[in-house]
Amino acid sequence: MASQMAILARTRSLAKGLNASPSLKTITTFSFLSQEPQLAAEPTQDPPSVPLPPNPAATYRENWRSPVHEGSSAAPSLLPLGFLQQSPSFRNQSLAQELDVPGLLNTFADWMTSQRWGDMKQLFEFWIRSLDKNGKPNKPDVNLYNHYLRANLMNGASPMEMLDLVLRMEDSGITPNTASFNLVLKAMHQGRETEAAEKLLERMLQTGNASQPDDESYNLVVDLLLHTNKIDAALKYIDLTLKSGYMVSMDVFRYCVQGCITTGKLDSLVSIIDKCKSMDENKALCPPWNLCNNIAEVALQADNSKLAFHALEFMAKWVVRGEQARPAIHLSVDEGLLLSALATAGRTYSSTLLDASWAILRRSLRQKKVPNPESFLAKISALASLGELKRAFSTLHEFETAYSNSDKEIEEELFSPFTSLYPLVVACSKNGFETLDSVYLQLEHLSRQDPPYKSVAALNCIILGCANIWDLDRAYQTFEAICSPFKLTPDIHSYNALMYAFGKLKKTLEAARVFEHLVSLGVRPNAMSYSLLVDAHLINRDPKAALSVISEMVNSGFEPSKETLKKVRRRCMRELDYESDDRVEEFAKRFNIRMGGENRRNRLFELDYSTGYA
Repeated sequence: MASQMAILARTRSLAKGLNASPSLKTITTFSFLSQEPQLAAEPTQDPPSVPLPPNPAATYRENWRSPVHEGSSAAPSLLPLGFLQQSPSFRNQSLAQELDVPGLLNTFADWMTSQRWGDMKQLFEFWIRSLDKNGKPNKPDVNLYNHYLRANLMNGASPMEMLDLVLRMEDSGITPNTASFNLVLKAMHQGRETEAAEKLLERMLQTGNASQPDDESYNLVVDLLLHTNKIDAALKYIDLTLKSGYMVSMDVFRYCVQGCITTGKLDSLVSIIDKCKSMDENKALCPPWNLCNNIAEVALQADNSKLAFHALEFMAKWVVRGEQARPAIHLSVDEGLLLSALATAGRTYSSTLLDASWAILRRSLRQKKVPNPESFLAKISALASLGELKRAFSTLHEFETAYSNSDKEIEEELFSPFTSLYPLVVACSKNGFETLDSVYLQLEHLSRQDPPYKSVAALNCIILGCANIWDLDRAYQTFEAICSPFKLTPDIHSYNALMYAFGKLKKTLEAARVFEHLVSLGVRPNAMSYSLLVDAHLINRDPKAALSVISEMVNSGFEPSKETLKKVRRRCMRELDYESDDRVEEFAKRFNIRMGGENRRNRLFELDYSTGYA
């Protein structure tokens, strides 16, 4: 206390000295107030207590000490006080009295994103019973009512309930549009009510333009019909869809393809695919890869070249898509399937299927390997049946180039005019010597080109073709042309074709001399050589000579065929040569060949062809 008094005395003396100076002025005009603390007098009565300010955490529902504060109130909101504490029905009823048509549409748009279908239904029902700002009953338009239909559909309304709601629309003076009926069709689709959906679609077709069916209407009904195996009705409405210019959905197209394949309606499927390809809206439709293979297999089994072409076209689309994908997916069509397609193209005379099959085969192999010999032969056969001999011989040249380095035995089998190239032989001799001469002149012209094309296999086809039309002179001249103009060496097939030409005209001696000539040149005869010599002796009615040739054939390591032995036995029976017949039986037993009987064939010779039965 003494120290405080000392400090106070010094401060006062300093302040007086400063005030005495004329250059200094005080800030205030009040006299100096002493800041010395004084003890307060004891009160006579207790003052009222002042409470603390409220706890800030009390305005929140959660506190760091108590997660749920019992005395807390809700956070301030823009909505009226107590609005969120109301029941949903009361809340919707309040909104119904405040919203107009645009506002209700905006509310429905927000609620559709959160799938509040129940609230949408209830709000609409409250709104339609409320009054607008002018005191008149609210009247919805067709778009607003369609939202109400959709809410009922999403809430699981039955098709009958949906139909009743549509009838209420008409009673209220609202004309249902296509979207209204589509919602009913969706309910029928979910309930698998096929007949009702079909009748409703027919009603839509008979009404005005406001409710004409669209692509969604047709797709719903067609999908329902396909799932209930009503293929005919489904095809009818698919045809109406395409005629109306609407788009067919991918699922409907896939189910349609599967249904047509299952029921065997391949021609109808071809018609639908053709119509889809002619439309910009549907030309991009393409079944899955596995279904494309299934279509091709069914079409090839039925020899339906058009459907097979469509299947290959779909596969080509998938191959291109796979190559354009990143990373690339290399899809390949099975070569066996394409081989069947080439054979079908030859049987049905379809050049489009032939070109498509070969193009996809080349695309699938990707220049990593050449096609199999069977594929080349199938293409040559198809071109020969189509009469396109120039392309056929061009394919033969490609075939020879691809398999020129094969083994000799394999090469003989691949380029034999009696077996693998026989369809080309038939095509060359189809119009007689006229076709044969034109083909020969073309080959002669190609031999002078640069680079020249010279083929013994092609000339062998001409020789055998001449033999087929009994023209021995042309056959012999073509055989000689192999050496002189073409400067080639005849192979075993050339000699066999010449032997066949001699034997067919009963010139057995000349055929035998051809056989002896080829043996003297060091050319090894094959089984066909011996078989042709046997046939020449049989045509000359000499079974003993034929059996001697068979003995020589067996000694050379070849086995006679069943057909050859049956021919010899038949000639022995007609010539009553039982000794030779016994030798034939010995050969059959030796090589374990079941000959069978000739009773049915012999009955043809026992028939009485006199005019007494006429």
